[in-house]
Amino acid sequence: MLDVFEEGKVYEVLLVTESNVTPVGVVRNGEKLKFKLFPGKSFREVLEIGKASIQLTNDPELLVRTALNLPVELEFEEQKDYRWVRGLPGVYGDVTSKVERWKDDLGETEVLICELAPKGIIGGRLPLRPFSRADCILVEMAVLFTRYLVTPREDLKEKILELYSIYRHLGGMSSVSNYMVSFLTKKNQNER
Repeated sequence: MLDVFEEGKVYEVLLVTESNVTPVGVVRNGEKLKFKLFPGKSFREVLEIGKASIQLTNDPELLVRTALNLPVELEFEEQKDYRWVRGLPGVYGDVTSKVERWKDDLGETEVLICELAPKGIIGGRLPLRPFSRADCILVEMAVLFTRYLVTPREDLKEKILELYSIYRHLGGMSSVSNYMVSFLTKKNQNER
């Protein structure tokens, strides 16, 4: 299963822990998948339990909804200490991690640097879905939106709204995109 990941390239996947599902960027390094987690439920569960699944999806709406903690309907399977989303291909295994300090233009925080060594393969099949430029924009909007939620800055808001315009131009119609824009514009109206 690791052969689908080219070394050094960042892939947006789903990380499934004991009670949480979140998107995460992974990079293959030899026989391991590396990723980092910022504080939250997955951070705590990986640190405490050290077991997780990494699964593939070609559904940007699922990535964005899990990133924003919006409702999703998923079925899960479990095997011993591992849990995963039914039907999505992936791997499960033990995670080694260490806490480090992280500093960027939003401030300073802790980050969990992780490596998952696959122990097993999760069977599944991705639905036939053509690659869409609008889907890429939606995922990027969500990345910026989660950063905006941490530090509401005008430049982030402007970039999200600019991406939304491109997203709509490319035919994007996700209700999640409307949710993000509505949040940004309502926040702006409340400040007046």
